Amino acid sequence: MIMLAVSWDWSNILWVSLIGFSLVFVLLVALIFIMKGFGACFNKRSATVHPGKPVAAPQPMISQEEIAAIVTALKSYKSVLHDQESEVVTILKIKRAYSPWNSKIYGLTQQPNRK
Repeated sequence: MIMLAVSWDWSNILWVSLIGFSLVFVLLVALIFIMKGFGACFNKRSATVHPGKPVAAPQPMISQEEIAAIVTALKSYKSVLHDQESEVVTILKIKRAYSPWNSKIYGLTQQPNRK
């Protein structure tokens, strides 16, 4: 209702549009700087490594047998948590009565009569 009380001429429309576009642009630039600041804060850990310092050797990888043992233990643990199922899929065909709601003929469009 306030918009009806103000007479909008082209100069007012231009100023409102200019302020709106500039506000969006300034906020997007500010958002970029905020995101870069967060990135700098979270990447501080990688900046603490000095080039002259020796880096600790990585831990040795675990063997394939150890991985298989862990997977087997997790599988047996998970199988105890769930109910035992027969893993047999049974599909029963149920005969449904005719209903106009499930009739496909009403979904088809009629062909026009060509003369």
